[in-house]
This record gives sequence, structure tokens and C-alpha cells, in this order.
Amino acid sequence: MHERSSVGELAEQLRGELDRYSPGGKLPSSRALVERFRVSPVTVSRALAQLAAEGLVVTRPGAGAFRAEPRAAAQPAGDTSWQALALSADSATELVPRAVDASGVLVTLSAPPPGVVEFNGGYLHPSLQPERAMAAALARAGRRPGAWGRPPVDGIPELREWFARGIGGAITAAEVLIASGGQSALAAALRALAPPGAPVLVESPTYPGMLAIARAAGLRPVPVPVDTDGVRPELLAEAFRATGARVFVCQPLFQNPTGAVLSAQRRPEVLRIAREAGAFIVEDDFVRRLVHEDAGPLPRPLATDDHDGVVVHVSSLTKATSPSFRIGCLAARGPVLERLRAIQVVDHFFVPRPLQEAALELVGSPAWPRHLRTVSAHLKVRRDTMAAALRTTLPELTVGHVPTGGYLLWPRLPDGTDEAALVAGALRAGVAVAPGRPYFSAEPPAPHIRLSFAAVAGPAEITEGIRRLRTACDEVLE
Repeated sequence: MHERSSVGELAEQLRGELDRYSPGGKLPSSRALVERFRVSPVTVSRALAQLAAEGLVVTRPGAGAFRAEPRAAAQPAGDTSWQALALSADSATELVPRAVDASGVLVTLSAPPPGVVEFNGGYLHPSLQPERAMAAALARAGRRPGAWGRPPVDGIPELREWFARGIGGAITAAEVLIASGGQSALAAALRALAPPGAPVLVESPTYPGMLAIARAAGLRPVPVPVDTDGVRPELLAEAFRATGARVFVCQPLFQNPTGAVLSAQRRPEVLRIAREAGAFIVEDDFVRRLVHEDAGPLPRPLATDDHDGVVVHVSSLTKATSPSFRIGCLAARGPVLERLRAIQVVDHFFVPRPLQEAALELVGSPAWPRHLRTVSAHLKVRRDTMAAALRTTLPELTVGHVPTGGYLLWPRLPDGTDEAALVAGALRAGVAVAPGRPYFSAEPPAPHIRLSFAAVAGPAEITEGIRRLRTACDEVLE
């Protein structure tokens, strides 16, 4: 059983037994709980910490855990209906309403119920995360001189240098800002580059989190279709002409959700089109470190071919490590860098120094390249397992492109399929999948689902998940 579910189950059992003890009464020792429930000391410690956070127990170092005194009765809820008017009062004057639908993001952030195969996850399964290496890096970082002091607002110089080398080309550390993960960096970039009410060109389909960022900033996402070679340049040029947009957001490498890679032929075209439109390209290079074992040489970041400050580059360590290891970067040239810096400072002051120091310790350790090689091998096996299972078990679902990087497949459903019904049926069958609709900023051309092969335990679980999806399809598809 995974540690996370063990903690929750033990906390639930202890919560149900609290009535056996009077307020202030001592609970069994940690050793007794370990022996009784056959769990690790860490699980016991975390379960007790959870109950302490709920105000149900009090822990005293060296003495043990005790039932807390009863809490005062909760005050009756007030009348919050006035907020409906306050939150919508300005909407009539907004060019683009800033109410945010986060459902497409929450699908990939929320853990499914126990026993459900997680094909909707957006991060590596714990078995693929470098937990020991991260823990060791964090411990070493905490002992560094000045590790708990105030960092430079742009980020510690050595980490900025590491990101600059990873981007390549003529990018220097002076052109890099450390950010709290890719989502934060994208939000800063869109706020810096476009005023509320402006159009922003996006790939279609694209990452729902980016659409949510744009709408939260009062921007109007305008879709530009992609195929297996990335965004279509002729449609990008037409979109710039038709809208007057000054920003295009793209994922040139292993695009989410299609897995497309912007082709060598299209790269200079896309840069030229944006430059002639007087527009910025926000390059979200989010999974470069999740390349598969059989990928071959990767194309360089689009920023390395840009000499005129067109590209604002975003990358992150999060996808290759852990959802809680939120360290990323922004890289840009010219006056826009100062605007990006100002937004970062106003929003966050700076990224916590211990996390930056831990990132530097991690990527500088021998464990880092070993981890990347291990993940590369495992992702290829998982991808092949899922693609083969879909071909044999669900041939009516069409997988047009099998990528050599990232963690996703993007099956097209038969025309007329009710996506919502299939997603609900899949959950009843014990497998969580992401619907395709939130990936489109306008009407989708066809129904899809998005399947992740990174968030599950391994190939056997992938095979079982596809079998369960077959059950759901039999229920929903005619």
C-alpha cells in the first residue's frame, strides 16, 4: 500500500477511536501503534500530525500524543449572498470576464479515489520521483551557509547559470529569472505581455491551465490548430492578421495534449511570422527532461534560434521531479525582462532560497543524470504498453501520434461520443481519464480523451486501466 493512502487510513481509524479517551487522555505510544497496525513509524507520525492539524490531538515531544480538549461550538454561518453582487458588479465593463473555470486543471491535480487507475495525472508516479535524491538535496541545502537568508530577487546566480546552460544558444544567466514553477512563470509572462481584453493566440488543443491563466488575466484566447508537426504557420499568420494579437503561447516540444514536435521546417517560419507581427512567442518547454529512451537528438529550444527578443522561454524542474518541487525559470531579452522581473517581485518577492539551494544540490549531484536515464527508460515502456493496449483492446479509439517524449496519449473518440458520459463511465469502472473538451478554447473538432502513462504504478496497471476503459466504452459507445 502506498504511504499516502496508509496515512489517511490510519488517521481515520485513530479518529474513530478517540472517544475511548477522555480529554487530555494519552493515546498509545507510537511504537504500540506501529506494532498494532503494522505500518511504518513515518506513517504513524504523519497520521498523528494530521489529527493534530485537525485539532483532535495534541503531541508533546518526549511525552506522546493526547486527546485534545473539546473545541467550542462553531458559530452559525453568516449570509454570504451579498458576494454574488460584489463579484459580478464590474463584469459589465470587462471586455473579457475574469471568472475562472479551473475544472480542466483540477482534473489533473486531484487524486482519484483509492483503487482507481490514474490516467488523468499530470505528474510522475511516486515510484518514478527521485524522492531520496530530493530529500538528500534538501538536507544538504539546509546546511549551506546563508541558505535561510534572503535570496536575490532574480534567483541565486548559480541556479540561473544552470538554467541558461540548459537552454543553450546565446542565453546568459543575466537573462534568466527563477520562478515558482512553470504555471507561475506562464502567468507572469502573460500579464507582462498583454493588457486585459487583448487577444492571445494559443495552440488548439492546448493545456487547460494556460487557458485558465489567460482568462484570469482578462485575455481572450484565440485558437490556432496544430498537427503532428506543430502549429500550422499559415494559420498562425492569418490569426495574427485577423486579431492584431501580440502574443502566441506554444509548446514546441511534445505538446500537451497531442505530443506534437514543431518541425525543423516550421521553426524559422513561426519565428519570422511572430517577428513580422511585432509579437512575442511564449515558449513553454515543459517536458524536455521527460524524453523517452528511443527519442534520438532533441531540437533545441526555440529561444536558441531567436536573436531579436521574440521568445520568452519558460521551463521547469517540476515535471521531472515532484509536483511539490516547484522551481522553474523565465528567460527573455530586452526591455521585457524588466517587466517580467517587476511582476515576479510584486507577486512573490522571490522564490524561497532553501528550495533554490535544494534544486542546485539536486541537479549537481550524480543522482540527477541517473534519475533522468531511469525515467527515460520507464516512460518508453509505459508508452509502448499503453499504445499496444489501446490498439488491441480499444481499436475504435484512434491514436494519431505516439510521441517519443512527455507522458501523454491523445486518443480520438468515435464521432458523436459523449465525452462526459464516457469519463463518468470510466470512473465507475475504476479508471480516471481527462475529457478532451477543456483543451480547446473554442468548439472542438472531435471528441477526445487524454491518457497519462506517468502517474500510474507501472505497465501492469496500464493494462488493467485500459481493460477498465473497455468496460466503460462498452457501456457508452453504440
